[in-house]
Amino acid sequence: MDRRSFIKHASIGGLGAAAASVLAAPAIAQTNPKVTWRLTSSFPKSLDTIYGGAEVLSKYVSEATDGNFQIQVFAAGEIVPGLQAADAAAAGTVEACHTVAYYYWGKDPTWALGAAVPFALNARGMNAWHYHGGGIDLFNEFLGTQGLVGYPGGNTGVQMGGWFRKEIKTVADMKGLKMRVGGFAGKVMERLGVVPQQLAGGDIYPALEKGTIDAAEWVGPYDDEKLGFYKVAPYYYYPGWWEGGPTVHAMFNKAAFDGLPKAYQSLLRTACQATDANMLQKYDYLNPSAIKRLVAAGAKLSPFSPEILSACFDESNKVYAEMEASNAPFKKIWESIKAFRAEYFLNAQIAEYNYDTFMMIQQRNGKI
Repeated sequence: MDRRSFIKHASIGGLGAAAASVLAAPAIAQTNPKVTWRLTSSFPKSLDTIYGGAEVLSKYVSEATDGNFQIQVFAAGEIVPGLQAADAAAAGTVEACHTVAYYYWGKDPTWALGAAVPFALNARGMNAWHYHGGGIDLFNEFLGTQGLVGYPGGNTGVQMGGWFRKEIKTVADMKGLKMRVGGFAGKVMERLGVVPQQLAGGDIYPALEKGTIDAAEWVGPYDDEKLGFYKVAPYYYYPGWWEGGPTVHAMFNKAAFDGLPKAYQSLLRTACQATDANMLQKYDYLNPSAIKRLVAAGAKLSPFSPEILSACFDESNKVYAEMEASNAPFKKIWESIKAFRAEYFLNAQIAEYNYDTFMMIQQRNGKI
């Protein structure tokens, strides 16, 4: 074959391959059908890290499908109030929500177990239980009865114990306090004399400012600074024993999720896990500088006393016993968490605890 003939045939072959790829594009596109969902968040846009989790999820899904699977994110109040996000997804008003399961504690305490309950696991432990201890499947067995499918879509790490208008040194100081505290913790604190209040994030500051409530917990330094609690309730306590590792969930209407192609279902699971990791990492990065700014602005940082922590721990165990005796779904999930909790903290006190403690001592001594 002469040179001109070779070039001619090679060019035709090249064009043929290019044409084939163009012709194949519609077939490829068919595997990524156009899907547009709406997602309602339980959080205001001002809380860029926790609200932003839904935007991160939407971005990952869109990028992985060349824009064919779009999830439109709406802040709390734009479609439904923040504390009704899961209800809207279950009803099919929207296809998805980004929320914390313990907000729906009042319907059934089992909801709280997927997120966080008092004196349970920290963030690493909760993720270990979810992803490798059967937690996702156990919680989805329950969510299925509510018309939902859910996957972890964020975690804040252990939270702070909240902002108080006055000092809290003893259990007696807690009596009569009106406190914004969500989920299971409110049930425990109620037994110690606290009057729990369930308020969405955007409603907390005005309630504290007006004295409608005496105390409030939210998340931690970065978010709490944004909400300005230190201006009206200067006493900042830790730890948030009711939220050692609170999981934020992406929940999907079960019928809508089941109707997706298997590839999209798999993508949602993967994108949720990536979002889950991203949120915790972001809080870990932002909280250290935020806590310093809060203290500089006048926040009075203090730990809860051993008396208060012990009393809350004992009351929590009493509540657990009552729930296990009366609620079979709760008992099934809580027994799984309890069994892993015993193993987790046995191991955590060896290498992790000792390494962290040594490094903290060096930091306090000004060596790092």
